[in-house]
Amino acid sequence: MVSMQAAGESNGYFDDEFVGKFDELLRWRRDVRHFKTDELAPGLIDDIIASAELSPSVGNSQPWRWVQVQSPEPRAVVKETFARCNADALEGYRGERAQRYLSLKLAGLDQAPVHLAVFCEDETAQGHGLGRQTMPETLAYSVVTAIGSLWLAARARGVGVGWISIVEPEAVHRALDVPAEWRFVAYLCIGYPEQVEMTPELEREGWQARTDPRARLFVR
Repeated sequence: MVSMQAAGESNGYFDDEFVGKFDELLRWRRDVRHFKTDELAPGLIDDIIASAELSPSVGNSQPWRWVQVQSPEPRAVVKETFARCNADALEGYRGERAQRYLSLKLAGLDQAPVHLAVFCEDETAQGHGLGRQTMPETLAYSVVTAIGSLWLAARARGVGVGWISIVEPEAVHRALDVPAEWRFVAYLCIGYPEQVEMTPELEREGWQARTDPRARLFVR
């Protein structure tokens, strides 16, 4: 392996130490639900988003649109839609599984200082349609890739991220008054985690254990 020449100057090659640190970052990246209420350091969320902006996208379309939700009114709407959807989700479980569901804290909406809604602009002219003629969903895939990059960039800086998926997309869209052609993809809670765990919370709480990754690798 070629060693990095200087900080930030790898020439596209990374040594074993860097690879080991990157793998460690992947192991420590967790879906955070318990946040400290402390505000993030000044400029930190901007740095995290700037790193996420380095993500690849189909046709270099860069279709992600970040909306930082600061006003109490839209935050309240998101909390309300989460409460409704969470109650509906509970109806789908019975017995011990229902009790486990009740024991999980599925949102950091009250604690996380930063709320970030992420949208995909489906009608973007950027990229001139390259690569998405037969699979237009690759625009949304590109947004999810950017979210993954944001997650790692946040964790590397000691910041946690939680993806709140139990919401009504239409209600969030209306509450944030964004362009009609923007498609809602994710609602993220971001802040300093109360505690840092390598093992996912759902695994710790007995909801779902990790399975052998070899069972998901197929050769044809």
